[in-house]
Amino acid sequence: MSVPDKRSLLHNDIGSTLYRMTVPMLIGMFTLMSFNLVDTFFISLLGTKELAAVSFTFPITFTFISLAIGLGIGTSAVIAKALGSGNPQEARADALASLWLAAYLMVALTFIGWLAHDSLFRLLGAGDDIVPLIRQYMLIWLGGAVFLMIPMIGNSVLRAAGDTRLPAYIMAAGGVINAVLDPLLIFGLGPFPALGMQGAAIASVVSWVCGSLVVLLVLHQRRLIDRGWQIWRKALPIYRKILRIGFPAAGANMLTPLAMAVLTAIIASHGAEAVAAFGVGIRLESMACLVVLALSTTLPPFISQNFGAGYLPRVQAAYKQSIRFILVWQLVVYGLLALLAPWIARIFSADAEVQRLIELFLWILPVGYGLQGLIILTNSSLNALHLPLQALGLSMCRLFVFYVPFAWLGGQLAGIQGLFIGCVVANLCMALLSYFWFQRALQRMELTEASQGVAS
Repeated sequence: MSVPDKRSLLHNDIGSTLYRMTVPMLIGMFTLMSFNLVDTFFISLLGTKELAAVSFTFPITFTFISLAIGLGIGTSAVIAKALGSGNPQEARADALASLWLAAYLMVALTFIGWLAHDSLFRLLGAGDDIVPLIRQYMLIWLGGAVFLMIPMIGNSVLRAAGDTRLPAYIMAAGGVINAVLDPLLIFGLGPFPALGMQGAAIASVVSWVCGSLVVLLVLHQRRLIDRGWQIWRKALPIYRKILRIGFPAAGANMLTPLAMAVLTAIIASHGAEAVAAFGVGIRLESMACLVVLALSTTLPPFISQNFGAGYLPRVQAAYKQSIRFILVWQLVVYGLLALLAPWIARIFSADAEVQRLIELFLWILPVGYGLQGLIILTNSSLNALHLPLQALGLSMCRLFVFYVPFAWLGGQLAGIQGLFIGCVVANLCMALLSYFWFQRALQRMELTEASQGVAS
């Protein structure tokens, strides 16, 4: 297999380059998330308690996913800048270090998860009737979590090199494997035993293992990664380089499940039906924001390579084109979700109250998805410019100055409907702040570059 030519990210038309990179990721993410929704659908057939149980796991599982995403951001930014600067050997060493670092951190987090399992979910508001169901799912999920990390980091290496097609295929294949195994293992079809919640977790772990094997093989074939284990003297400086971006990025991503945990605890006071509806809504949100998520994985390598080459005007143009597109796109998505809300609600639950709350979610929250997309793309762009602390500050401000407080206030004033409205208002305020935040950061970099040019 040939490695994509990095020059296409540095010199070709911005719009067509981002389109070429984003479409494969969009297809892969669509397939993966479609089957994640299928996963939620199959679990919902077990009953409302089972659906509530998997909804309670979201803040914890997203913590692990956030760590992987954060380290992937750091990996992509470091490797893309090295490639943009013409240092492929450095990029290969960085890729190997990122995989080992991710494995170490995931094992440590898994151990903590095992120790604090039941107390964590009781703290989130899970009752004694739901905690055993959560345990069935999470103990297996935690056991295979290290295999969740490997494909995510490996795909970040491929994207940093400009290849978004293969990562999309790997994600899609993982989603297909998970979707095929779900009904077999959950309900015991054919020769398989009926494992319920445990079956859903096993299906996920098997898909991660398959993805890990494929991505490691491809990285070695394309010579995008060194082999073996690095000595600490060589590895530690690379760990520091990756963590300088990756750790704040991971921390920023981990703020989301923390905020979701607080929000889940607030919603739990409205009953299991509200938690179940919120869990469905959050998973639907991932599908509704699919283009944002795809662009947030392809825009950073583009920005990092152009940043490494010193092409800041291309960085500015790519950011603005992406924002304009996302605002229009998400407005169209909102119209579709609002129109189809009753039909979607009936698919995911037979409970009338859960249906009502799912409809309410879909009529209100997607109004702000375009604004949320602007925030996400700004955050990923700051990381791509090696400004991780600014991205972290942006995330903290979004979640704990606006999102959670506005949601809580809305809930106090108008119940669950007010809570949803508060989330939308928070996204509006934060989107405006994010745009001006990025413009100011880029202006400072341009001034610094100009002053260095004059000095030389």
